[in-house]
Amino acid sequence: MSPRIEPAQAPYPPSVARTLEQLKTPGDQPLSLFRTLARDERLFARFTGGGLLDPGHLTLREREIVIHRICALNGAAYEWGVHAALFASAAGLRAEQLAATTAPGVATCWGPREALLIGFCDAVNARADIDDALWARLAEAFSEGARIELMMLAGFYRTVSLLVNGLRLEPEPFAAPFPP
Repeated sequence: MSPRIEPAQAPYPPSVARTLEQLKTPGDQPLSLFRTLARDERLFARFTGGGLLDPGHLTLREREIVIHRICALNGAAYEWGVHAALFASAAGLRAEQLAATTAPGVATCWGPREALLIGFCDAVNARADIDDALWARLAEAFSEGARIELMMLAGFYRTVSLLVNGLRLEPEPFAAPFPP
């Protein structure tokens, strides 16, 4: 399978080059996703300006659980593998937990707060909504800012999933393989 739109190659426009320099990943080239979006400076700027990988209301672990689960639910092996390779270890996600992000239901490897995140991802991915009972449980566990961030994070990575799947991006050489 080849990508539907070939990634841009250097030299990049100055604003794109500056951003790509800040988004360094293993390997000689920036991520294929970033280079593909770099074909249009405006879209690239909007995408890279909307990320949520900075310290926020969620812990790194919570953020990565949401990202992995949303990507897994949408079959976004490309993005799931990038995050597994780059962030899973720092987030303290064990191999069993990474695999559990791709399995249906809530696995026994999750603590109560993590299980709530998995249930949240399943609900918002299926319905683009949160029922009152789930909202109440989230309100007991997460601040107002964290709940807003959870919704933004899930929505952003649903968009990322559409991009990497729709563009038919090949896995990055360093990425973790998506579990069968």
